[in-house]
Order: sequence, then C-alpha cells, then structure tokens
Amino acid sequence: MKDLFLTSNPDLHLRFATSEDVDLVYEFIRGLAEYEKLAHEVVASPETLRRSLFGDRPAAEVVLAEYRGEPAGFALYFYNFSTFLGRRGLYLEDLFVLPELRGKGIGRALLSCLARIAVRNDCGRFEWSVLDWNEPAIRFYRSLGARPLEGWAVFRITGDPLARLANPDREGE
Repeated sequence: MKDLFLTSNPDLHLRFATSEDVDLVYEFIRGLAEYEKLAHEVVASPETLRRSLFGDRPAAEVVLAEYRGEPAGFALYFYNFSTFLGRRGLYLEDLFVLPELRGKGIGRALLSCLARIAVRNDCGRFEWSVLDWNEPAIRFYRSLGARPLEGWAVFRITGDPLARLANPDREGE
C-alpha cells in the first residue's frame, strides 16, 4: 500500500484523506471552483462531504498532497464500470493543486498515484473530464499520454429536470 504514495520528490507526501481532513477537502473544492469560475455552483458543505466521503458507504475517495508539510492539493476519485470492458474503471472527479505550488510535480504525482490505484484494482481505464478552455491542463494531460475522447459529449441532468425525470407521472402537479 505504501508504494501507492511514492514520489520522486522528498518534499512531497501523498496520503488518503480521513474524516479529520474534511474541512481541508472542502477548501480545496472551493479553490477549484473559484479557479474554474464555478464557485456559485458549490452546494457541498463539510457536513455533506463527511457523510458522502467518510460515512458507511463512501461514494468516493480522496488523496491529499502535502508539500514541505503543508497542504498542497487533492485528487477525488471513484469507480465506474465499463460494460464493453467488463471491468471497472477509475474516474477522477477533481484534481486541484494550489496555484502557488503548480509546476512542482504535484499534479503529476497525484495522477501517478491514481494510476497505481487503478492498476492495482484491475481497472480497465482511468479517465476524467476537463473544461475545454483550460489549455494549461489540456497540455499537461496530453503530455502524459492522455487523449480526449473524440465523438463523445458529456450530458448532465440536475435540479428540476432530474426531479421530473425521476417522477414522470407527477409532471402535471
């Protein structure tokens, strides 16, 4: 297990988040949302994160990065399933490194750690989404050998449309 967190940088330490880290995870989520100009969409709170990430049935896991003993970034991921592969995959929901610490190999180390987790768990793929305007991230991901999925579009349904889809018989109420 310890080899999951190996890095070539002695100043960098990776570890799984625990429930004691929930406020830090929340702060990283807020930092990511601000960077992506989506802070107005964050409805999560430390308490909802505590239940979702550290409750009886965790929905996702978090790897934290510390640089010189201080919080530096995080990666939040969960498992999905590929019917074509007949195996699960690892999906990176969010990756964030503090702006002042970018360029020190922290993002690469987090991705490498998740790749090791995926390989160890016999995942058939490791994937994520990136905003189309985030050219620095796209260049970085391409430098790792990642490629965009041509011909695919991400769809999402939330709020009232989700509720209507869940209860089609109640549309007229």
